[in-house]
Amino acid sequence: MRALIADSSAPGRLALREVPDPVPAPGEVLVAVRAFSLNRGELRMLGSAADGWRPGWDFAGVLQSDVEYGPRAGARVVGIRQSGTWAERVAVPVTWIAELPDGVSFAQAAALPTAGLTALRILRLGPAILGRRVLVTGASGGVGRFAIQLAHLGGADVTALVSSGSARATGLRELGADEVVSDVTRLRSRFDLVLESVGGDTLGRLVTMVDPQGTLVMFGNSSNQLTTFNVRDIYLDAAIRLQVFELFFGGDPFGRDLAYLVRLVAARKIDPQLAGELPWDQMPAALARLRNRDVAGKLALTVGD
Repeated sequence: MRALIADSSAPGRLALREVPDPVPAPGEVLVAVRAFSLNRGELRMLGSAADGWRPGWDFAGVLQSDVEYGPRAGARVVGIRQSGTWAERVAVPVTWIAELPDGVSFAQAAALPTAGLTALRILRLGPAILGRRVLVTGASGGVGRFAIQLAHLGGADVTALVSSGSARATGLRELGADEVVSDVTRLRSRFDLVLESVGGDTLGRLVTMVDPQGTLVMFGNSSNQLTTFNVRDIYLDAAIRLQVFELFFGGDPFGRDLAYLVRLVAARKIDPQLAGELPWDQMPAALARLRNRDVAGKLALTVGD
C-alpha cells in the first residue's frame, strides 16, 4: 500500500512511498482510509522526525472485517491512532473507532478525532458547565472551535480569546461565543474554567483570572514561550486548580466519545468546521496552508479508492 512518510530529502520532508500493509494485532481491525485531517502537532513533529516516521492521527474510512457485537465489514467508521493514518490502510484498536451515521461524510468525520476529542475531554476536567463562565484561548483553531460549540451546547457563557487581527476569528459568535476578545488585558471577569493553549505571557496572566475555585486546563503552548507568574497572586485568596491535558495519556478508549461527536454532527448540533478538502497528493499545499495559519477550522485530505 501507499503511505506518506517522513523523508528529509523530499520537499516538505514528506514523501509518498510503498510500505507493507498493516497486520492487525489481537483486538485491532483493519480500515481502508478514505480521508484524514491535519493537526498542527503533526506538522511540528514532522519538522524533526526521523526518516521513515509515519505521521497521522485522524482518519475515516471503511471497515474491512466484522466486529463482534459491533459494526460489520463495509461499515463507514471514524477513528484515531497515535501515528500512521496518512496511508491507504490502518490497523487500529476496535475501541478507538466509531461507526458513522448517515449524512456525515468521510471528510467531515476525519475532522473530528484529535480536535473534537480534545475539546470534549478538556471541558470535562472543569466543573459542570451549565451557567458557568468558560474562556477558550486559541479559539479560532481546530480545538477552540469545537470547545466553543460544546461549551455553548452545555449551557456555558463562552468567551473566545483570539490573536489580534486574526482573519480566522470570523464566525466564532455564530458557533456560540458570547464574547470575542483579541487582547488578554481587556478581560475583566474571572472564569470558572479556562481552556489554555497559548502559553507564555497569556498563561501567566490568565492564572490570576480563574475563579477562586475554578480550573485552568493547559493543553498547548502555541507561543512557544516560557511562562512566569507570582504564586502570591493566586494562593492567598484562592483554591484554583491547574490541570494539564494530553490526549493520548490515559486508558480511556476513544470509540464512545467519537460516537457521541458524530451523532452531534449528524443532528447538526455541532459543525465539524471543515475548512477545505483536498486529494492527498496535494499534501504540500495543505501543509503550507496549515503552516501559514491560513485555515479557519480543519483541512481534510481524501484518499482515492
